[in-house]
Amino acid sequence: MTDLRFAWLEITGKCQLSCTHCYADSGPRGTHGAMRTRDWSRAISQLAELGVQSVQFIGGEPTLHPDLPSLVDHTLDAGLSVEIFTNLVDIGPRLWDTFSRPGVRLATSYYSDTASQHDAVTRRRGSHARTQANIVEARTRDIPLRAGVIDVSSSTFIGQQRTRAARDELSRLGVSHVGSDRLRGVGRGAASSPSPDELCGRCGHGAVAISATGEVWPCVFARWISLGNILDTDLSVILSKVAAATPASGSSCWPQGGGSCAPNDPPRA
Repeated sequence: MTDLRFAWLEITGKCQLSCTHCYADSGPRGTHGAMRTRDWSRAISQLAELGVQSVQFIGGEPTLHPDLPSLVDHTLDAGLSVEIFTNLVDIGPRLWDTFSRPGVRLATSYYSDTASQHDAVTRRRGSHARTQANIVEARTRDIPLRAGVIDVSSSTFIGQQRTRAARDELSRLGVSHVGSDRLRGVGRGAASSPSPDELCGRCGHGAVAISATGEVWPCVFARWISLGNILDTDLSVILSKVAAATPASGSSCWPQGGGSCAPNDPPRA
């Protein structure tokens, strides 16, 4: 892989929510895995040396990792831009300080303009109100933020999901970039074994994912394709053996960005 520009860093499998469709199968019983802070710092330094320009901290819920602020600092010091994909359920003062740093942006998922539908997806009562309040707080602080409305109606019993109304509400809240995506048949969203049909076709093209166990994947959705483990093999060695996957289909690839997963279409707010 010679065109590496972007990396997902899945720093934890722990999350306050238990969303019905979670591709990472994360939840309250998840863990931070085998990767320690020093391992993540080493991985970030290697990514910078390999030409990566931006990373996305993801989970699970990355804000539950106690060392997220220091990892963000290390990433920025390495000259990379940062996006934090968060459910925005519980954000304390220290995290707001981190989010407010130049070079940091946020992304979040949203499911409906009504609390009952949104909370039915997240399986946590009150999550809609907390996420909405923190969206408002982020915009008040002028923190770049994008949001994605995920159509998960096929995996829940919430009835007709109000996705259009959710997009309209996000716009009213001041979110300038609102994307959308469908349910991905990976993790809890899978009716059976995961299929390559769930991928956009750009795996191996300019992006890589590193999990909390150290596994390296071509994409956070391609979780059954292990390229190696960064805990026992240098990342440059792992990626030197990677051939590009199938030709790009041009399909949208959430959560990286509002468009394709190509390196020239980075996450944007």
